[in-house]
Amino acid sequence: MKYALVTGGSRGIGRAVSVALARDGYTIIINYRSRSEEAEETLRLVREAGSDGELLPFDVANREQTAAALEKWAAEHPGEYIACVVNNAGIRKDNLMVFMQPEDWSSVLHITLDGFYNVTQPLLQNMLVKKFGRIINMVSLSGLKGLPGQTNYSCSKGGLIAATKALAQEVARKNVTVNAVAPGFIHSDMTADLDEASIKKTIPAGRFGDASEVADLVAFLASERASYITGEVISINGGLYT
Repeated sequence: MKYALVTGGSRGIGRAVSVALARDGYTIIINYRSRSEEAEETLRLVREAGSDGELLPFDVANREQTAAALEKWAAEHPGEYIACVVNNAGIRKDNLMVFMQPEDWSSVLHITLDGFYNVTQPLLQNMLVKKFGRIINMVSLSGLKGLPGQTNYSCSKGGLIAATKALAQEVARKNVTVNAVAPGFIHSDMTADLDEASIKKTIPAGRFGDASEVADLVAFLASERASYITGEVISINGGLYT
């Protein structure tokens, strides 16, 4: 079986990615921190899509907790490995920099950047040994363009973009690809508090995107068909910023 781990997989883009990968034959490991009921619903949808999966709760920002969860999974699945990881977990704590509290700065960076390291680093060796791996990092328009009120978020996603490009060069010879997907404004819990009516007037496509559209792109990057694409940041934003 091919296993894919989706962090922050209980809802929104993470849920849509889990279902899309399930349709493509991956067995899905759904990570979440606290939303167990929503994670169970994602698992139901994964099974409805014709595959199977399991729940793996841990906080990606906590190195010890992440290591323990991944070690436990490996012990319970001898001979298997996680061939695809989608680093999707993230939070927003928006504010102007002059008013930003230290915890709002550090929490956003910990989940995105420490989370990327804590999850990806332990999985790399098996990908390299097996000579197949797909690492897909969920970044953002904010990490490419920079958005006012999101200095912390822009910093975290910009850092993840740089990490994507560097790691891709380290592992390409072993058929392990590393890419980033940069959504613009997508219907999800992360954008529920935004003024959609006014924002969509600035988007050439005239609308917010759907999580399923992002998920289809992730599923392509996770497939054999994308084996010669690595180190890329692919925007999906309705033409808002390219």
